[in-house]
Amino acid sequence: MLSYRTDLALESLSDLQDKKGIAENHRGKYFHVTEIVISDDESGKPLGKGKGNYITLETEMLSRFSDNYEQMAGELAQELRNLLPETGSILVAGLGNKNITPDALGVRATEKILATRHLQKELTQEDEEFLKNLRSVSVVAGGVLGQTGIESAELLKAVVKLIQPEAMIVIDALACSALERLGTTIQISDTGIAPGSGVANHRMAINAENFGIPIIAIGVPTIIGIRNIAEDYTGEVLAEKLPDMMVTPRDIDRLIIQASHLLACGINMALHPQMQYTDVAGF
Repeated sequence: MLSYRTDLALESLSDLQDKKGIAENHRGKYFHVTEIVISDDESGKPLGKGKGNYITLETEMLSRFSDNYEQMAGELAQELRNLLPETGSILVAGLGNKNITPDALGVRATEKILATRHLQKELTQEDEEFLKNLRSVSVVAGGVLGQTGIESAELLKAVVKLIQPEAMIVIDALACSALERLGTTIQISDTGIAPGSGVANHRMAINAENFGIPIIAIGVPTIIGIRNIAEDYTGEVLAEKLPDMMVTPRDIDRLIIQASHLLACGINMALHPQMQYTDVAGF
C-alpha cells in the first residue's frame, strides 16, 4: 500500500515491493542524500511518479540554523546544478499562498532569488565584469487559483512563452507521510510538479510535457495528514471513511523563514557558480 498523501518519492518507494526499473543511490556529507532514478514511466506507475530523478536531502531540522549551514547550502546548490542546463536563461517560479504560512514556502523563497535578466540591458562599460557574467534569471510568484482566478500552470505558460527560458525551477511546499520528514527534508526532481497533489487537490501539471522545457521542482514538506501520524503510532491502517486533516509544525513560521532562505541560497549558488555563500546569504 502506497504512503497516503505524500509528495516524496522516497516515502512511496519504502512501501514498494517490486523495484524493477528503479535505482537508489546514497551520498552526501552535510545532508543524507538519496537519489531515486526511475528508468521509465511504467516502472514509476506504482509510485505515482514519472521517469526521472528524485533527490531527497535529509537533515535534523530545517527550522534552525545548523553549524554546517553554509556547507549545506553548497551541497544543495551542487545537487541542483547537476539537473540544470549548463547555459541559458532560467525562470524561477514560487508557488503557493503567501497569506497561509505552511503554503508560503515558494513565494518566500522567490523573494530572495537574484533576478538578473534586466541587468543584461542596463549594464554599462564601467560595470563590474562580475555582474556582466551573471546568468540571466527571471523570477515570478503569481499566487494561487483562489486569489487570481488563474491556474499557476496557465500563468507560468504565458510567462514562459514571453521570455523563453531554457529551463524553469519551481518551488513549492510539499506534503509528507512520515513525521520525521516534516520540516527536515528537501526534495528535488527533474520531472516537474503537480501542485496540490500531496493533499488530494490536483492542479494542472507543470512539467516538460506541458511546457516544452526542462522543469526542476524543489520543495520542503510543511504538512502531514493526521491519519499518517495515527497510523505510525498505532501500527494500524485506518478505515478510509474516517476523516482526515492536514497538520503542520508548531514552529511553522520559523521553518518557512529558514527553509526559504536555505533554498534561495542553494538556488542562487547553483545558478551563479561564481558566487559563494557569503555573496548570497544577505539577499
